[in-house]
Amino acid sequence: MLADYWPLVDLRLRVGAMELRPPSDADLAGLAAVAFEGVQKPGARTFLTPWTDLPPLERARHVVKGVWMDRGDWTPDDWALHLGVFVDGVPVGLQGMAAASFGRLREVRTWSWLGLPHQGRGFGTTMRQAVLHLAFAGLSAECATTGSFVDNAAALGVSRKVGYEDDGITRDLLHDEVVVSQRLRLTLSRWAALPRPAVSVTGLEPCLALFGA
Repeated sequence: MLADYWPLVDLRLRVGAMELRPPSDADLAGLAAVAFEGVQKPGARTFLTPWTDLPPLERARHVVKGVWMDRGDWTPDDWALHLGVFVDGVPVGLQGMAAASFGRLREVRTWSWLGLPHQGRGFGTTMRQAVLHLAFAGLSAECATTGSFVDNAAALGVSRKVGYEDDGITRDLLHDEVVVSQRLRLTLSRWAALPRPAVSVTGLEPCLALFGA
C-alpha cells in the first residue's frame, strides 16, 4: 500500500462536518474545479503570487501543479503540506502549512484559500484552527506565522480571531505596484490559552519522521 511508503496519504483532521486531508489525485480534480470557478472577486488582491488572477483553466492547473511539486520536493527539513478542505464531503478549498528546519526552529507558516461560494461561512476560521491544532498539539510547534495584505480585512480577521498577533510589515511589488503585507505570529503559549474547537487527528504517528518532528 502507498501508505507504507508515504504515510501522509492517511493523515486526517476532522472538526465537525469538516475534514482536512492531503488530496489524492481524485480530490485534486474537485479542488481544481473549485479554483476554476473562482477564488477572489474581480479586482481583489489576495496573494503576492497572483495565481488567482490567471484564467480559469490555468488557475485550476496551478493548484494541481502546486500540490504535486511540493509533494515531490518534500524533505523532513523543508516541507509544505497541502490539505484539501471538505465539508460534508464537498471540496471547498485548501489549507497549507510549511516549515523549514522544523526540527530545530519549531516554526510553521500557514496560508489558505476558499472558493467564492464558500467564503463568509466560517470555514476559513475552522480550517485554520484545525491546522494549528496539528502544528501545536501534533507536531509540538513553538509558533505559527502568516501574512495578508493590509487591505485584506477578511483574511486578517480570521488570523486575529484565532489568536495571531501583529508581527511587523513587509513591502513588495505586485504588478509593478508597492503592496504592504501585515505579518502575524501565534505562539504556543497563547494558542494553549485560547478557546478552540475539538479537533480529531488520525494517521499522524507514522508521519512524524517526515515532518522532522
